Amino acid sequence: MIGDAKDVSAEGVRLSSAAQHLRAATHEGLVMLDPSGQVIPAIAERWIVADDGMSYIFRIRNSNWANGDEITAARIRNSLRDNLRKLRGTSFGLDLAKVEDVRAMTGRVIEIRLTSPMPDFLRLLAQPEMGFTYDGEGAGPMTMTRDGETGAIELVAMPPDQRGLPALADWESLNRPVNLQVISDQAAVDGFANGDFDLVLNGRLANLPLADIGPLSRGTVRIEASLGLMGLTVRNAKGVLSEPELRNVLSAAIDRSTLMQPFNIGGWQSSTWIVPRNIPDIAGPRQERWVDLPLDQRRQIGLQKVRNWEKANSQPAEVTIGLPPGPGSDVLFARLAQDFLAVGVDAKLVPSGTGADLEFHDRVARFLSPRWYLNQFNCGLRKAVCSPEADELIEQSLVEIDPQVKASLMAEAEMKMLQAGAYIPLGSPIRWSLVRGNVAGFQENQWGMHPLFSLAAPTI
Repeated sequence: MIGDAKDVSAEGVRLSSAAQHLRAATHEGLVMLDPSGQVIPAIAERWIVADDGMSYIFRIRNSNWANGDEITAARIRNSLRDNLRKLRGTSFGLDLAKVEDVRAMTGRVIEIRLTSPMPDFLRLLAQPEMGFTYDGEGAGPMTMTRDGETGAIELVAMPPDQRGLPALADWESLNRPVNLQVISDQAAVDGFANGDFDLVLNGRLANLPLADIGPLSRGTVRIEASLGLMGLTVRNAKGVLSEPELRNVLSAAIDRSTLMQPFNIGGWQSSTWIVPRNIPDIAGPRQERWVDLPLDQRRQIGLQKVRNWEKANSQPAEVTIGLPPGPGSDVLFARLAQDFLAVGVDAKLVPSGTGADLEFHDRVARFLSPRWYLNQFNCGLRKAVCSPEADELIEQSLVEIDPQVKASLMAEAEMKMLQAGAYIPLGSPIRWSLVRGNVAGFQENQWGMHPLFSLAAPTI
């Protein structure tokens, strides 16, 4: 996996992509994701959803924790409540805000009650951060050993009978270990080209140009159409970014139709909205913003507004853009700088996390709802620019039963955020992998998660 080796074994709930994959492999939750991104049973062997969509009842499988203690509904309830507590103050915690109560009904049955229906709720429970820890360890589905000197990680799938499932006589022949390394993007690509690795995960736009490893790369580079957000958040509302109108001038100046052309990506979905227009449960306009105003006219109007601001403030219009290191970031910055210059704003590239005025935002969605997109800019997350009015509308939606009223609240909240100029959307996030032909258990999906368990036991 491409990433920072120091982050892979992170504790808590703020996890890198590599740490998410490792947590999912060793700490099951009630449910988990299969290779295609669908929700399947884990510690909960089955469940039912009440007719009103506000009660989820799970039956816990008959199995034990790593120390031999029985997995009970009471312990799962306590672990769920602990996870929810730890997630407070995060965007994922906001996603789970509809959870009203968790209770153990019998020894192996647990109920989760919501404030209003949430069709994609199970997908949140399948997230790695919702995995359970008991006595310092998870309950599988894999066990982990780490080389103390090299830091190399070996993951081995647990036999089915240890997970409360029917035993398989030929389990040893089906199972194979997964050797996980978390290294730099260049080292990962080079290692794949040299035959050292069968699979590379967690590629992003910043390092996408590295994936072109020559004529033998055909079929090995998998670019996924991910759901989520890719754009620029406003971190410093000063200078030319001090006014919402001028922040929206920059957004309107971007030529999204050609933004990804240098990367030769087919099917990439650009967006001028925070919430993509092609997902369900949205209200309001379906067409993109500024559809009736050609790009040249938008830029002419924007250039005049910027010049008026410069004259009134006696200072040049300048912004810094924070992007992660990599050749893809250099290409993206060149395009953005050219577009911003068309409205009279000079842009400078700086590394991510160094106090840029505009910071690259690149995140795959946790579940399919307008609320996930809007939660990313909640004022409680201490974003530089946000909309308290939008947050209030989203909070109202948490208890709203009528789906049309709920969609209208979300649409109004999005308009409040756009008026505040909190975010400059570009489109959907880009994720890529390198996959050798002998790898079973890997499937492209739109959720950015590729279960390591499926690589060990692809037929289970």
